[in-house]
Amino acid sequence: MSSNVDKTTAAGAMAAATAKDARSPAIEIGPLAGMIGYVLRRAQLAVFDDVIANFSELDLRPAEYSVLVLLGHAPGAKQSDVAAALGIQRANFVVLFDRLERRGLARRSSAPNDRRSYALYLTDEGEKVLARATSLESQHERVLDEKLGPGGRERLLELLGKLAERG
Repeated sequence: MSSNVDKTTAAGAMAAATAKDARSPAIEIGPLAGMIGYVLRRAQLAVFDDVIANFSELDLRPAEYSVLVLLGHAPGAKQSDVAAALGIQRANFVVLFDRLERRGLARRSSAPNDRRSYALYLTDEGEKVLARATSLESQHERVLDEKLGPGGRERLLELLGKLAERG
């Protein structure tokens, strides 16, 4: 068992070193380097920092981009379904969508079969912003693919999918 712990700690330390950024601690992080949650969070911060920088020209946040992508994929989806699919609490989603709506990137309409619900759509401007953001994100994904090496993307997505499973 000690061998497995040593391997896990070494792998975690390598991942933590890869995820270093300006907020990296000046001290050895010890057992944190072998904790999936810690290393995963550090990697998420590093990836999001890059995405935020890439989207700065569009004044677009990662969560807003996710909404635009989903609406581009499933126009007319109900507001509650989009929020649930993205794992965003309803109240937080309303604030997020209000910002997209104020910017003229998306719009709400009464849902055809349920006037209590809203169907969500991209506007023409939203489609333009989505196209540019997708181009920027594709460039970023290529950089990540280079870091992960051959087969790394598929393996990482498979492993993250396992962690995301409930139950």
